[in-house]
Amino acid sequence: MSLPAHQATPGTPQRILDAAEDLFAEKGYKGTSLGDVSARVGIRSPSLYNHFRNKEALYRAVLERLLDEFAAPMNELHQAPISVERLQVWLETIVRKHHANPNLARLLQHAALSGGPGTNDLIERFFQPMFHTDEGLAQPGLRALEQAGLQPWAVMAFNNLVMSYVTMAPMYRDLLGQDPFSDEALERQLALVKTVLQAVLAHAGAAPSTPSTL
Repeated sequence: MSLPAHQATPGTPQRILDAAEDLFAEKGYKGTSLGDVSARVGIRSPSLYNHFRNKEALYRAVLERLLDEFAAPMNELHQAPISVERLQVWLETIVRKHHANPNLARLLQHAALSGGPGTNDLIERFFQPMFHTDEGLAQPGLRALEQAGLQPWAVMAFNNLVMSYVTMAPMYRDLLGQDPFSDEALERQLALVKTVLQAVLAHAGAAPSTPSTL
């Protein structure tokens, strides 16, 4: 008897991608071998070549799957003028996605330190849209950031705030006294992100259009 679709056993390509994603996130591209992947899936190494021609093809397939998921909210954000409310929705969506699957942040950290194929795809599909100048910005604080030339730094700061949490928070597990990926920790992280965003926009909205010279 066949299982219901939502309970069906993943096919071999899916299991290979799942295992490879975890391993690339743990060890990076250079530190992961096809033997590692096949061992985790429970198949012989030559069987991998029936689905992916080499390690680079497998890595790019992992990236493509992650980027399809994580880049979609940004694409949606740019479909209309960016207001504070829509920006908050996007940030909350991204934070929740990173908590649900920390592998992209970990993979990005490895790519930043040691490179790997597909780095340009990461930049073009995931980061570049965040640096896009939107002429329809619907909030003075957002426009002030752009006019002051601080938008790229704000983007980098929020990326660091969100993604470094999922890569570094496990080191603070004992200090936090809780699982950093628990629902309670997620709500605290969301509260922090929203508080920082409000503070940045309030300051930017009150600041002069160009940074002062020290």
